[in-house]
Amino acid sequence: MDEEPTCGHGLAQSSAVPADLAAVAAGLARNLEVHLRALDPGDTVAAQEHGVYERVAHRLRSAADDLRAAATEMAAAYDLPMGDHDMAAITTADALGAFEEYVAAEDDLRRALEARRRDNEQMLTAIRGAVPDAD
Repeated sequence: MDEEPTCGHGLAQSSAVPADLAAVAAGLARNLEVHLRALDPGDTVAAQEHGVYERVAHRLRSAADDLRAAATEMAAAYDLPMGDHDMAAITTADALGAFEEYVAAEDDLRRALEARRRDNEQMLTAIRGAVPDAD
């Protein structure tokens, strides 16, 4: 007999979203941190760039940590027992709207990542060509 899905199951299945967002945020933070090495500390404009990149990288690392923690808690909720629900409270226009907003945000994210993909691939190719012994 199939196991009846619970909110815990759904939460656990959705844990991949914050986990993947955490990986992207951490990857972007690392990229910014590595970029800092290229900046000339004696150049005023480079110093401004350094400050911005450093602050953004810190915020991205913090966000990644929070997202990983949320993903871990969500994944651990798989066996959460199903509590009583007031179905009238979750079958409302605002509940529908909240879920529609979430689905639309996922779609927007997918489109944004797809749009950046070609540029990122071109940059990877250029960097690989400039790195000695990169295969």
